[in-house]
Amino acid sequence: MIKVGIVGVGFMSWIHYLAYQKVRGMSVAGFCSRDVKKQKGDWRNIKGNFGPPGEQIDVSKLNVCGTLDELLADDSIDMIDICLPPALHEEATIAALKAGKHVLVEKPIALSPAAAKRMQKAADKSGKLLLTAHVLPFFAEFNFALEAARSGKFGKLLGGHFKRLINDPTWIPDFYNLEKVGGPLLDLHIHDAHFIRLMFGMPTNVTSSGRMRGDCVEYCTTQFGFADQSYVVTATSGVLHQAARSFTHGFEIHYENATLLMDFAVIDDAPVAAMPLTVLPKKGKSKQPKLKGGDPVDSFAAELKEVQKSIESGTPSDILGGELAVDALVLCQKQADSVAKGKTVRV
Repeated sequence: MIKVGIVGVGFMSWIHYLAYQKVRGMSVAGFCSRDVKKQKGDWRNIKGNFGPPGEQIDVSKLNVCGTLDELLADDSIDMIDICLPPALHEEATIAALKAGKHVLVEKPIALSPAAAKRMQKAADKSGKLLLTAHVLPFFAEFNFALEAARSGKFGKLLGGHFKRLINDPTWIPDFYNLEKVGGPLLDLHIHDAHFIRLMFGMPTNVTSSGRMRGDCVEYCTTQFGFADQSYVVTATSGVLHQAARSFTHGFEIHYENATLLMDFAVIDDAPVAAMPLTVLPKKGKSKQPKLKGGDPVDSFAAELKEVQKSIESGTPSDILGGELAVDALVLCQKQADSVAKGKTVRV
């Protein structure tokens, strides 16, 4: 049994807490929060853009702490799950690694590549694993696309377009602050940056155009360049001011022998699958594969099973490992540079 301590109690902590209930071999042993109500298990004020609202939880068997140091002093805890604001990831991660704990840290791994590399150096020195919670490859539609690319089921990858848009997230404090959260690129688009890196390898350059909100990119579209010039990959992400559509994501991924389509949105607070995952083969009619794990929490449970496998084997995950997380961070920052400079930027 891998015993887990959760650091910070908010929306992602709540989703992770629910996901741990679905994973045999992992259990939440404790958490730390400065909020006295949350220490007593009152998580009812937690809300986000998917999943159920927070509830009153039973804390009678949990090690409830007010500080990270208290939680790290618990020798029974094997892994620390960090769900703090990005600006706090580095300090908390390094402290947990020094205390001899494996670490799962929410995306983005950090707000700068330099900070992320210091975190990885601490992991290497401690002999413990540092994993970053990039959950997108475990969502059923994206997992189908990834497995198709890895297996060659539809032939060679050719490229595709990815989108991820939200309404202005006024419920996230400091969302546009580059020193605390990082804005839409680091909070939102980094999902697709990570997935593109996973599917196609590291781009060689990016060409982005977009709109700024102060010194932060609010919305942009990017063309990714690759050494393999047969790849044609683009992505659109950011904030649009449209209260009726709080969230949307989707893709059109091209392989030699098929195209995959998916388009999902939350409109007027209701889920709308405008285009369920659909395969358009080179010849013949379209197909809609049967997928497992329709509940978003199931995707997080699948991510945690990958974490479990990695810890039990002592092998860094090829999906959640630090190198890919740093590459995704670099891509987001290069896109911001491209928007600001109005030209192509080398990666």
